[in-house]
Amino acid sequence: MTHEPVELVIFDCDGVLVDSERIYCRVDREVFASLGAEFTEAEMAEHFVGSSHEMLTAIVEERRGRPLEAGWQTPFRQRYEDALDAELTAVEGVTDVLDGLSVPYCLASNGSHASIRKNLGRTGLLDRFEGRIFSAHDVTRAKPAPDLFLHAAATMGVPPERCAVVEDSPYGVEAARAAGMRAYGYCGGLTRADRLMGELTVVFDDMRELPGLLKTPLS
Repeated sequence: MTHEPVELVIFDCDGVLVDSERIYCRVDREVFASLGAEFTEAEMAEHFVGSSHEMLTAIVEERRGRPLEAGWQTPFRQRYEDALDAELTAVEGVTDVLDGLSVPYCLASNGSHASIRKNLGRTGLLDRFEGRIFSAHDVTRAKPAPDLFLHAAATMGVPPERCAVVEDSPYGVEAARAAGMRAYGYCGGLTRADRLMGELTVVFDDMRELPGLLKTPLS
């Protein structure tokens, strides 16, 4: 059982702070189909939620049976921007959680700094994370490697065993465990609860439960 007190909460961004994964997966599916790679909705949730750009590209190339051209995403960028501008909201309950936390918190995402800041800005959350945003572009390896979470913890001056990570993807909880941090797997989005379960991990479906869960030792 883990009794170390939580001194830092590290939030993923997409699907945890902002409800973007549904939007990305819908538009991704349309884009990939136009490139010759068909995926079901279930496959989109399984393969792409929380994935890095490199992982996403490799999966699409394998499905279509040939490489993608350099810069393949460029013609589709406005389609994503328009959808996010029109539909993106904060995850239900997350602003109350941030207001109620009694310990410091930060953000660590596989996304780029530009996309993170845009999505936080769209949902009114940017000011809450200013100066405490960490991207996979800051480290050598993206999630599921532990590098990003370890970098965030070191920068914030908190040892890994006193960090709690809030994630919505198997890649994210795997990275948290590899970093020696406790994981809180949010299954209120696209990822099934069973795909988040594991050692040092609490799975929950209502973001408002998080403050209470953080105070409970993990068994």
